[in-house]
Amino acid sequence: MEVPPAKKETQIIAIYGKGGIGKSFTLANLSYMMAAQGKRVLLIGCDPKSDTTSLLFGGRSCPTIIETSSRKKAAGEQVQIGDVCFKRDGVFAMELGGPEVGRGCGGRGIIHGFELLEKLGFHQWDFDYVLLDFLGDVVCGGFGLPIARDMCQKVIVVGSNDLQSLYVANNVCSAVDYFRKLGGNVGVAGLVINKDDGTGEAQAFADAVGIPVLAAIPADDDIRRKSANYEIVGTPGGQWAGLFEALGVQVAEAPPLRPNPLTHDALLNLFKGDAVGRGVVLNPATMEDMCGSEVLNKPSLEVVYEGV
Repeated sequence: MEVPPAKKETQIIAIYGKGGIGKSFTLANLSYMMAAQGKRVLLIGCDPKSDTTSLLFGGRSCPTIIETSSRKKAAGEQVQIGDVCFKRDGVFAMELGGPEVGRGCGGRGIIHGFELLEKLGFHQWDFDYVLLDFLGDVVCGGFGLPIARDMCQKVIVVGSNDLQSLYVANNVCSAVDYFRKLGGNVGVAGLVINKDDGTGEAQAFADAVGIPVLAAIPADDDIRRKSANYEIVGTPGGQWAGLFEALGVQVAEAPPLRPNPLTHDALLNLFKGDAVGRGVVLNPATMEDMCGSEVLNKPSLEVVYEGV
C-alpha cells in the first residue's frame, strides 16, 4: 500500500507595527517575491483599514470577509472562497475587515473574522506561508490573538529609527514575553527596519531586546514614488530584488526567539536627549492650579457618628 506523503507544515507568521510604518508595503513586496520563488503564499490583512492588499492589487480594494459575510447573510446566501480571496501572480490575498467607523470594536472584528475563516476551511488550506498583517496595538485582545492563542509560530515587527514605532515594537516584544511566561510558544523572528535613514536606533533596539534585523529597507525616493503609485518593487530582476529575496530567506529560516523587552527609560536611552525631551521634570499640580485661584477650606457635609 502506497503511503501518501506527509503534508508540509504551514508557517503562519504575524507581522506587527505602528500604523503607517510600512507593514503593508513590506508584506506586499515580500509575498510577491516569495510567490515568484515558487512558494504558495496567502496574505491576510487583519487591519480594520483593510488596506493590506491594495498595493498588491494596484490600488484596488478587496471586498472584506466581514462585510461580505454580512451581505450574504442578509441575502440568505453562503460565503464562497471566490467572494473574498483573490490572487495575483501566485499570491493569494484577502482582507478580514472591521466595523464601520464609530460602530464597533476593531479587535472584536478580528476575532469574528477568524471565526469566519475557520468556517471557510482555513485549517485545510495548503500554503507554505500565511502572512498576517496586524496593527501593533497588542493591548487589544483581538489584535493580540495570534500571540495569546499560539495561532502563529512567530512574529515579525516592522519599525524605523523613531521612538513611536520602536515603542510599539517593544510592546509587541512585551506581549510575546508575557505569554511565553504562561507557557506560550510564539517567538519574535526579528525586526524589519523600514525607511532606514542610517541613524541606528532601530538596530540598537534589536540588539538590546535580543532579536535580529531581518532587513533594512532604505529611505529611498525610488521606493517612495513607486509605492505611492501602487507599484510592486520586489520583483525578480528589479533594482530591489536582492533585498526582498534575502528577506524571504530570513523570514523562512529565522527561529522564534523570546525577546527581552526594554523598560521605557531604556527605550528612551536609545535616542539622543534632545530628540525625546529628556531632562524635563514632572512638576506636580496643586488644587490651586486646578481651580485657578486660592482654595478655601469648606466644612465637610459628611455626618460622622461617634462610636461607629
